[in-house]
Amino acid sequence: MNWNWIKQIEVVAEWPDAAVSVLALVIAVLLGFLGYIVLFKVLLRLIERPDTAIQQILIRRWRQPAKLLLPLLAVLLALPSLQFPEKIAALLQHIGSLGLIASVAWLLSVTIYGLQEMVLQRYDVTASDNLTARAVSTQVNVLIKIAIVLIIIIAGATMLMTFDKVRQVGVSLLASAGIAGVIIGFAAQRSLATLIAGIQIAITQPIRLDDVVVVEGEWGRIEEINLTYVVVCIWDLRRLVLPITYFLEKPFQNWTRASADLIGTVTLHCDYRVPVEAVRAELQSILEGTELWDGKASGLVVVDATDKTVVLRALVSAKNSGEGWDLRCHVREKLVEFLQREHPDCLPRVRAEVESLSQATQSLAEVPL
Repeated sequence: MNWNWIKQIEVVAEWPDAAVSVLALVIAVLLGFLGYIVLFKVLLRLIERPDTAIQQILIRRWRQPAKLLLPLLAVLLALPSLQFPEKIAALLQHIGSLGLIASVAWLLSVTIYGLQEMVLQRYDVTASDNLTARAVSTQVNVLIKIAIVLIIIIAGATMLMTFDKVRQVGVSLLASAGIAGVIIGFAAQRSLATLIAGIQIAITQPIRLDDVVVVEGEWGRIEEINLTYVVVCIWDLRRLVLPITYFLEKPFQNWTRASADLIGTVTLHCDYRVPVEAVRAELQSILEGTELWDGKASGLVVVDATDKTVVLRALVSAKNSGEGWDLRCHVREKLVEFLQREHPDCLPRVRAEVESLSQATQSLAEVPL
């Protein structure tokens, strides 16, 4: 007896249930979107006041991940009550779980970036006295990068563990975890050292963002601090990329470690007849006439006397290295103009004794043959 017609009747009978389940699934997605719209309408209305500027940063960052998260939650809540075939229901449940893990990781990431923005808003790195701001900015930026990497690793591992075959492999690997740990430790020794160095840089802060440093004979500013490398923007706009371990293993100069203000020197070579007091008074006049000088330190002394010149050293101070360089150039230029204008005879010169012709002839005559 042919029973195929009975199976066809059963399949046809299941169609209404499948159609209702698909319709219920679509309604769940729409309800999730509706919940998203209502929730953020209310939240955005609540943060329109001027005193809620900080909350606005987080809520506006939450909008995109919430657009995925809320419909997925609605679908996952509705799936157990829907009449899908077992394999389709399992597939939908798996896809929904993967999407939920990804959307939660996305939400956590944007929350971390929002907190970073909230913290950095309170510290102005562009201010002249920005030591605290640079310290906080360095710590926050490095720790944010570490947190994002951890979120990506945990989310990826969690998504992989939702696959049965991957989970079985993971369970079997637990038996050889000790050997694998030793092998991975040797293989990733340098990578782990670099990661630990990045954490150490964030905590101890031998360098900070926008620090003025001299590394490898180059003067520049710290432009980026990443987990594995540091970018130094050199004065001529070249970029020097160094491994982050460099700043823990090798000596370097940090001109803004404790404060941004610096003392610079200007050296002049003059004739022995130079009036030091007059040059000293001119230096003070030059400094008082420029905004580059911070008023903390100034002075002029004779630091050396060679067989041809005396060496004058002017001491000047500025509130940061950039203005210090400009001030030194300005003082050097003005002092040279002063000497050229007021005391041209005090510029460096070479002296030589010239004998008369008769004296030279007599000297030659005295030379024994």
